[in-house]
Amino acid sequence: MLLKQLLKSKIHQARVTYANPEYVGSIEVDGDLLRRVGIEDGELVHVWAVDHTSRIQTYAFSGPSGVIGLNGGAAHFFKPGDRVVIAAFALTDEKIDPKMVILDEENRVVRELEPFTVLG
Repeated sequence: MLLKQLLKSKIHQARVTYANPEYVGSIEVDGDLLRRVGIEDGELVHVWAVDHTSRIQTYAFSGPSGVIGLNGGAAHFFKPGDRVVIAAFALTDEKIDPKMVILDEENRVVRELEPFTVLG
């Protein structure tokens, strides 16, 4: 069996609503958004800046509507208002249709991206 790490979930153009270096790590994300793209609490995610070069990995947890908050050391890489991409991957030998959304300035879904099939 050959396993590949394939994109399964992506939240694009999310706006950071807070950055708190005093909290112990992670990214807090609107729980409805997490469910919509299939990211679970505690799951490893990549967070990539859109407007600068910061890229981190951390775990996600559900928060209230509209929230995208960076905590702990991650808070030093991002500030409120920054646009980010949040992505999760799966280690699999099966085909995946990634769930992907684009957000507006208030972190509301404006469009679901057409799924493409990532071949496993």
